[in-house]
Amino acid sequence: TMSDSGGLCLSEGGDLRLVEDQQAGQIEPEPGSKILPRELFRNEDGEENDSDEEDDEDDNGEDDSGTDVLSNEEKPCTHLQRAEPFGSGGLPHLFQTTHLVFYERFKAYQDYMLGDCKPSEVKDFTADYLEKVVEPCDWQALWHTDVFDVLIEVVDVDYKELRAKVELVLPLQCEAHGCELTEEAMRTLLEATLNKVPLQELHVVYDESGDFDQTALALEHLRFFYKHIWRKWDEEDEDDEFDYFVRCVEPRLRLYYDILEDRVPAGLVEEYHSVLKRCSQTFQEFSNLRNGLSSDSESEMDNVSMVEGLRMYEQMEALKRKLRIIENPLLRYVLGYRMNCGQQSCSAKGERPGGVRVVHVVSSSSSVQLLHGLMTEKLLPLYSGKEFEVQFHSDPSVAVSSCYEGDVVIICPGHYTITNSFSIADSILVEGYGLPDEIVIEKRNKGDTFVESTAADAKISNLKFIQHDAIEGIMCVRQGKLEMENCVLQCETTGVIVRTSAQLVMNMCDLYGSKGAGVEIYPGSVCSLVGNGIHHCKEGILIKDFADALDILPQITMVNNVIHNNEGYGVILVKPDDRGAEGHLADAQTTEGETEEDHKGGADTEAEGRPSEREGRAAAAEAGSDRVMPIIVVEESPAEVQPSSVPLEFTEGNEVIKQELVATSVTKRRLQKSRMKEMGAMQADENLLSQEMFVSIHGNQFRRNGMGSFGTFLY
Repeated sequence: TMSDSGGLCLSEGGDLRLVEDQQAGQIEPEPGSKILPRELFRNEDGEENDSDEEDDEDDNGEDDSGTDVLSNEEKPCTHLQRAEPFGSGGLPHLFQTTHLVFYERFKAYQDYMLGDCKPSEVKDFTADYLEKVVEPCDWQALWHTDVFDVLIEVVDVDYKELRAKVELVLPLQCEAHGCELTEEAMRTLLEATLNKVPLQELHVVYDESGDFDQTALALEHLRFFYKHIWRKWDEEDEDDEFDYFVRCVEPRLRLYYDILEDRVPAGLVEEYHSVLKRCSQTFQEFSNLRNGLSSDSESEMDNVSMVEGLRMYEQMEALKRKLRIIENPLLRYVLGYRMNCGQQSCSAKGERPGGVRVVHVVSSSSSVQLLHGLMTEKLLPLYSGKEFEVQFHSDPSVAVSSCYEGDVVIICPGHYTITNSFSIADSILVEGYGLPDEIVIEKRNKGDTFVESTAADAKISNLKFIQHDAIEGIMCVRQGKLEMENCVLQCETTGVIVRTSAQLVMNMCDLYGSKGAGVEIYPGSVCSLVGNGIHHCKEGILIKDFADALDILPQITMVNNVIHNNEGYGVILVKPDDRGAEGHLADAQTTEGETEEDHKGGADTEAEGRPSEREGRAAAAEAGSDRVMPIIVVEESPAEVQPSSVPLEFTEGNEVIKQELVATSVTKRRLQKSRMKEMGAMQADENLLSQEMFVSIHGNQFRRNGMGSFGTFLY
């Protein structure tokens, strides 16, 4: 109900409107509206404004921002925090604007500063934005550079040039870094710049009135944009018809906050900054060379410079493509970039001096019964030789880091919380003494990986791993071989990663909860998955193929796995969109009938795993010479592997995956040979092309995956 003295009416649409006294009969509340009493909007001294003042405000205030009633009734004040000045002190405080979250910057750039502008329009849109929100004069700021900080007063702003005309505040307040500054020196410096300084170098002095909040925020957005978002080559993009915010600003902003929040592997961050620096240097050299060329000159020097310029341009385009891959969240995930991101410095120790081997027993608490069982079932039957010693630990990560070649780690039942990553560099055995659910290793803090293996031949069995905040995966096989058996992997971010040249054997394991793929398989790796459950992940298994012609698809064995309840596909193949190149090669090297036969014969093999006659003919036709193309071995699925009780709809994905992998490998090898011939390097790389791709996929079940059993992602 409305109070006797009137109040504010809150309509069903959520708008506030002033309602006068009922006795005056001015305005009746709308049906369903709520009346807010005036007491909620009193001044700080508790007195109400006179009705005449309210009428004047209603007449004069035509701004429909919806905040006039509140802002006019309350005492103006800043909503920003106070920040300490630069240096050791003595200078005035500043507005705290550097701690803005992603959404605040996103909204400012999308809704106010850039909108849907094109790259060539960025400066104009930015100038219009600044003109609307930045106070034109009479505000103080710190002019901050690498050499000094000095207090100045802004007397005018040139929005188009992004510069401010300033004057020194006297007496001089400044702080120099490695030099001495006097008032006379500062005046001379300002005269040399016509008293104009870049807006990006100005930091607004803190003011409690709130009048300069928007100015401080606008300068922060401007400063952040040109430091972290804008690239010198953006406005020279040949395709100027795209939305700059969508293509460039949003992905770069997301990458900045992903790095800030430790969501990107440290190695990938280092690579990104390195590529960005090289691209900036190449662009600067290219610009200098281009500016030095004469448009009507035909001298030999200019011709040489043009050739060098083309080389620089191609190099710069390649670097820009790498940057776009890392900046794009989807490509950053599906390609993962090739470098061993976040690779740890742990190196193999080799055998322990004297040939002694140690059995490391890990237990949080021990009982007589536990020790008796461990002795009778494990230690005495298997490790009673003279070459074995026993050491006891309470932390499994300490036990693993203490291992030398041939050591054994036995982990007793218990829940172990660790903060360090498992780095397995030597060929060791890590096994749980009991069932996986009884032996839980949980990693709490952030890090690139949880378990990382570079050992020549290591094995992990009977353990449960629980992952929190790992960036690169719950388990990463960087090189060598890792065998996992009867383990449970509870992921929170990403799953198991098998890097190029690494080998993973994963049997009878249960993996779930990954926000990415359960298993990521890189080109050139060897991966054997038998009898596993992979479920409740973003994707089940992700097989990666890069655009580089020298990359080969992995050797894959998938038998009797149950891949179910994943959000996307059960298995997804990521590969470049080479349809144009593939068509060109098919026209140049084969007839239509031979190409057709090649695709049909890709998965047609003899029962023993030898290539079929048809496949051999297709390979020979592709080679166009006496050299036969590499064999693709496809192991046929035995009839007894698939029980009749399993419906066909749950197993039909096996053949689809097999055929797609074979077809992709054939195309890849065709491209490899063509490109190597063009480079004149066929003889040198014959060993590379002679490698076999082994595919054995059968008996797997695909159930209730959101997008189906198999899919392909083209980039």
